[in-house]
Amino acid sequence: MSRPVRVAIVGAGPAGVYAADALLKSGIATDPGVSIDILERLPAPFGLIRYGVAPDHPRIKGIVTALHQVLDKPQVRFFGNVDYPGDLALEDLHRFYDAVVFATGAVADRDLGIPGIDLDGSYGAADFVSWFDGHPDVPRTWPLEAEKVAVLGVGNVALDVARILAKTADELLPTEIPGNVYDGLAANRAVEIHVFGRRGPAQAKFSPMELRELDHSPTIEVVVDPEDIDYDDGSIATRRGNKQADMVASTLENWAIRDIGDRPHRIHLHFFESPVEVLGEDGRVVGLRTERTALDGNGDTEGTGIFRDWDVQAVYRAVGYRSDELPKLPFDAMTATVPHEAGRVLEAGVHLPSTYVTGWVKRGPVGLIGHTKGDANETVACLVEDHRAGLLRIAESPAEDAVVAFLEERGVDYTTWEGWQLLDAHERALGEREGRERVKVVPRDEMLRASGSSLTASPEADPAQ
Repeated sequence: MSRPVRVAIVGAGPAGVYAADALLKSGIATDPGVSIDILERLPAPFGLIRYGVAPDHPRIKGIVTALHQVLDKPQVRFFGNVDYPGDLALEDLHRFYDAVVFATGAVADRDLGIPGIDLDGSYGAADFVSWFDGHPDVPRTWPLEAEKVAVLGVGNVALDVARILAKTADELLPTEIPGNVYDGLAANRAVEIHVFGRRGPAQAKFSPMELRELDHSPTIEVVVDPEDIDYDDGSIATRRGNKQADMVASTLENWAIRDIGDRPHRIHLHFFESPVEVLGEDGRVVGLRTERTALDGNGDTEGTGIFRDWDVQAVYRAVGYRSDELPKLPFDAMTATVPHEAGRVLEAGVHLPSTYVTGWVKRGPVGLIGHTKGDANETVACLVEDHRAGLLRIAESPAEDAVVAFLEERGVDYTTWEGWQLLDAHERALGEREGRERVKVVPRDEMLRASGSSLTASPEADPAQ
């Protein structure tokens, strides 16, 4: 192949951008060269960094700087507001590209099969995160009438949900939250948040820094019951072999022995409480029933047959994300992942030519953002190997303007990397007026206008208008 290898990456979150970076650093980047189009269904790039990280975590959002450097490369183009498979189906992608990498992530909530989970007032954490992060495809309002709230799960998403529910709107005002989110949080009535985990402190999945940040708010009192500080041989082994787990357990121990202060909002971190039923009346949440658990010696727990009912009016399940099924690709419903071998998509045990996966749709929603780099490197290594072995399908229409003509012929109102820079400037201008770094734009049509998208506006328009 004398021309550059044409690669489409579906998904512009960290997984997709890291795959582009790995391609740019691979052997084919110089011989014969590589040309990468990143396709994203939202008008803006960055995926869960923009729409899945709490607004009061600017350190994590700093990862955008590194992603920005990749998207700024001349070999990379960004096409936002392009849907798979609605705007570009699998056969279309293979027509324009020699290889396709799916990096669509995981944005939906995992199910939790307990009675009452579908009651009014029971929510998925992912939906709530999308709301407070200003996702364009979710409702602009969120019901926040409950004074006592349960959060199910002991990972970082559970901490984000609990912290946002417990903080005041004014505490979050210096962040990038849009006006509708500020107004919603200003009306929030929650004063008591209960976070539940079925196992003990040594098994909690919190990151040490995220856990400690919970205690930094002047309005939040973090409470841990001393009776929940318990370890068996398996737990002790976990602490000895995992520095982060040991740091988390130590923080929880310190909180358990201190005096409880008088800050107005409280977050209770409960361990050894397994949710078994969401209680309801007239179709609405009125409580949560848990079963007390006990360590079994190996770091896991077993039920004790002792139950307790908790007075709460809302329940948020933060038990993990799951990927959506991708049409025309095989899908394992149990793991919510695409079957693969080192990133090569497998259908009935056979590699689908020129078709790859990376990120959470490949391995499931586990690990931190940094783990996604290893995923991308593995997948791209297979792609490069297949190219060198002559196993890639040769695109029928590989010219860079061919896919542009196709999208325009279909009337797809796509955005570009230059358009993101316009939207970025627009959001920063909105923030400057309020003394903030940024105010996030929520409505999709407004994002498109500010981006100077292909159909709605000229890229030369003033982004501050």
